[in-house]
Amino acid sequence: MPDDVRRAASRASKAASRKPKYMLEEQIGFILRQATQRHVVLFGGMIPSGVTPTQFSVINMLDRLGHCSQNQLGRLVAMDAATVKGVIDRLSAKGITQTEPDPNDARQILVSLTLEGKALAAECLKAAIQISEETLAPLTQAEQKRLLGLLKKII
Repeated sequence: MPDDVRRAASRASKAASRKPKYMLEEQIGFILRQATQRHVVLFGGMIPSGVTPTQFSVINMLDRLGHCSQNQLGRLVAMDAATVKGVIDRLSAKGITQTEPDPNDARQILVSLTLEGKALAAECLKAAIQISEETLAPLTQAEQKRLLGLLKKII
């Protein structure tokens, strides 16, 4: 192999070895974290009464269902048993949720919203709709639908 070809191949090899193989800013986790941070900032600025995202999930689900067991609620809002119990305990301490034994199954605890909780749920729902709209605002309607569909495929 001629020297000039060998030197060119060596330079190309060295340049290729310096090129990063893993670009953080192109990775799904990094991009999802940035999107989540943007959404959380919007959420924190618009949701009423200092309600956290996990609390909102519980409040919204109970508003939709009326009541359900604590275990079922955890599954529906994608929280483990300990996390949902902590959320329920904090919401109950604020007078937003209430618990009672399930009359059909003594092992189960039923959770529901109080009257104050129902009022908060209605207030939160208005804000949540606006938060979702603002989070997705940079996208067209078609892009929004596509993004949500793709994200649902990976969960």
